Amino acid sequence: MVCDGLLQSANQQINNQVLSKNYNDLQVFLFSQMQKVIFKDIGRIAYQKAWDYQQSLLNKLVAIKTHNREMAKLEKTQTSQKHYLLFCEHDPVYTLGKSGSLDNVLLSEAELKEKGIEFFKINRGGDITFHGPGQIVGYPIFDLDCFFTDIHKYVRYLEEVIIRTIAEYDLTGVRKEGFTGVWLEPKENAIFRKICAIGVHLSRWVTMHGFAFNVNTDLQYFNNIIPCGINDETKTVTSLEKELGYEIDIEEVKSKLRNHFAELFGFVFDEI
Repeated sequence: MVCDGLLQSANQQINNQVLSKNYNDLQVFLFSQMQKVIFKDIGRIAYQKAWDYQQSLLNKLVAIKTHNREMAKLEKTQTSQKHYLLFCEHDPVYTLGKSGSLDNVLLSEAELKEKGIEFFKINRGGDITFHGPGQIVGYPIFDLDCFFTDIHKYVRYLEEVIIRTIAEYDLTGVRKEGFTGVWLEPKENAIFRKICAIGVHLSRWVTMHGFAFNVNTDLQYFNNIIPCGINDETKTVTSLEKELGYEIDIEEVKSKLRNHFAELFGFVFDEI
């Protein structure tokens, strides 16, 4: 596969450059070999439309992988893989992961319709969550064969992106054993606050779905569900706005997220 070939070539070039002490050349080479990710902020979008778009991109990446396997057998030139990072906001919607329970939806179908909230059963991991205005939803469509093939490491990296981003606002994000996502530790009330939910799906090591980061989110919507299926009085949800006490510049947050994604995963953005 093209990703495997690039890694082998990179390792050989690194050894050659280190031995010859051409460190400036090495820096240029390493930059040229980094994976390139196409970033798209698709704005406010209906959930089904965004889901369909994710699936179309995933299918495109899988098709490239299939093509490259055939080209490798024939010892022919392979196609460079494409990766995408999508940011968006959704109209109010509840999504239920494949391991979730309908018991965690506290509204009837009629009540959901009356409140103008959509509902979808989807193919990511996890339970029930909310997406809506004021929230940054991130959908990385990455071929992990070009990074690392470890789903647990991938989820930890997504958490780390959020942890590093909120650290820039003087908030300490933590992981809670047994619970995916990013939390803030209890204050005087002994309650953990979840600021970001994470749920992913992989097909042939290509990712879709991702994270929901509460920035200026209306947290009242979470009262209609048992968020992430966690029915525990010592755990709740929060937002950046709630923690800091003022409305946050969401474009500023997106910029910080982009920077931490590139730094952690070791890629560059392909500006097209």
